[in-house]
Amino acid sequence: MVERYVDWEALESAAVAAMERAYAPYSKFPVGAAALTEDGRIISGCNVENASYGLTLCAECALVGALHMSGGGRLAAFYCVDAQGAVLMPCGRCRQLLYEFRAPGMQLMTTQGIKSMDQVLPDAFGPEIWRNLNDTSK
Repeated sequence: MVERYVDWEALESAAVAAMERAYAPYSKFPVGAAALTEDGRIISGCNVENASYGLTLCAECALVGALHMSGGGRLAAFYCVDAQGAVLMPCGRCRQLLYEFRAPGMQLMTTQGIKSMDQVLPDAFGPEIWRNLNDTSK
């Protein structure tokens, strides 16, 4: 596992700031997420609802978009909050999304403390599966 310093308070503050920009007129459940990239940037995202709930974007989706808009990279640490600033655990879909863009040893703040991505999404299906399937050197 890659060990790196994570300023969890800075991530929490960025997640709260993102949550304050959420568009949640239907559920009244604003969510903010923030992540630390391998190169030290903090990126964030908020949920954006739609009257057709299936089109709603989770905060993690906005965060991954921000990751790519700001130069790409890999996520080293992640923090997500609700309107009261309480820690939220990403849903299964969002865990899979985060897994795709994780750095080795990625950590997440969870309702039960800091955990690794492998702990919150064991035996995940990831990009390495596709690389192995498409490896023409076999």
